[in-house]
Amino acid sequence: MVLFARNKRDRLQGFIARVLNNNCPELRALIEGPRLDGRANLTLPIIVVPVEGGRPVVGRAFPALTKDFSGTGISIVLTQPKRLGDLIVAIRWDGEMYYLRGEARHLHPLGAGFHQLGVDLREMVYTGDVPSLAGITY
Repeated sequence: MVLFARNKRDRLQGFIARVLNNNCPELRALIEGPRLDGRANLTLPIIVVPVEGGRPVVGRAFPALTKDFSGTGISIVLTQPKRLGDLIVAIRWDGEMYYLRGEARHLHPLGAGFHQLGVDLREMVYTGDVPSLAGITY
């Protein structure tokens, strides 16, 4: 038996094509219907800060990754299912930290222990208004 035969390469390429086609945002939109906002696939490390009683709970902040962005929302990949209401997303961009307040809208399993959290973004938050966020950086 030849370990690296051409036929095996063809099967590999077929598998990769199926994975890409099943996860392509353009094809998914045909199945789910049009969204109000387009999505841009962008993976960035972030810090998620839960908000309780209108105040960020910095001690419960945790790292995550973005999956995609829209003009008013963000999709976040979590390593554990976390039911969140209001939250703040801390993002480092161009050497600066930015803080975005949002509301969790849905939580779906992705498989292998990962979950996707959809967040409706509401406003920018500034450390001058919420000094406790100044300590959140990476």
